[in-house]
Amino acid sequence: MKLYGLKNCDTCRKALKLLPEAQLIDVRSEGVPAALIEQALAEFGDKLVNSRSTTWRQMSPEQRDLPAKELLKTHPTLMKRPLIDADGTLYLGWGADVQAALGKP
Repeated sequence: MKLYGLKNCDTCRKALKLLPEAQLIDVRSEGVPAALIEQALAEFGDKLVNSRSTTWRQMSPEQRDLPAKELLKTHPTLMKRPLIDADGTLYLGWGADVQAALGKP
């Protein structure tokens, strides 16, 4: 299981604590594979882009109008976190629905 996020993100830390078998992939330093971005965009659409992030708020309106794929390629920290890849099944965020789907309380 791979968890794509940031090593100093509180939500990612909470997820890792309950998913000790997960491997953290820090999107700031390692990026996100293009194929995974494609798959996640197909499944989650624009929900994949975190429009409440500091990075988003600092962007110009012209930058915000770029396609999500291009935004995530140039600014991987814009991705909603964590993105969990559990043997090909993707989960976005760390809400109660994701925790229940992964069998965590």
